[in-house]
Amino acid sequence: MNTIKSCIDLKSSVIVVFFFTLLGCNEAVTPKPKAFLRLEYPEAIYNRENLEVPFSFDKNELAEKVSVKQLPAATLSYGVNVTYKKLKGTIYLTYKNIEGNEAYLRNYLIDAQNFTQEHTKKADGIAGEVYENKRSNVYGMYYEVNGDAASQAQFYVTDSTNHFLIGSLYFYAKPNYDSIYPAAKYLQKDIKRLMESITWK
Repeated sequence: MNTIKSCIDLKSSVIVVFFFTLLGCNEAVTPKPKAFLRLEYPEAIYNRENLEVPFSFDKNELAEKVSVKQLPAATLSYGVNVTYKKLKGTIYLTYKNIEGNEAYLRNYLIDAQNFTQEHTKKADGIAGEVYENKRSNVYGMYYEVNGDAASQAQFYVTDSTNHFLIGSLYFYAKPNYDSIYPAAKYLQKDIKRLMESITWK
């Protein structure tokens, strides 16, 4: 009789332990913070880029190709592409001459701001910074775009009388912020340096 009772007690103990073990396995899952692939890029080395266009700028040696073409427009206009094949990205620049016309300047500013707003649909956020360099007579805005937007950085600069330049960063791959994050951060520094080094001719 005592043996039977001992067996029942043992069975009960095993069931209780098993039950609490199951409960212990169902702990709340804590989401891990988002991680980004750590990629090493070379330290940027900048050289002066003097093209047959009305402005010059600093370019990272990592950019393998710079192409220029004149664009059909009401005023003198150029398209300049700074291509980073290894990073699968390009900084697109569009230059437009204002010719002292306030209406042209106003339209170019509206177009630049509308262009940035187009990316708000897929962007997680857009941070804007005012840029001003009185010494070089360069004034404008820089925008950093977060999320799965097509362009990760944009800017425009002008002297308000003759020159207007708009720039944007694009990657060849389908927008996926997690995968392009390291390259985007690297090239955002380049686009800032380019913008801050603009000199009108």
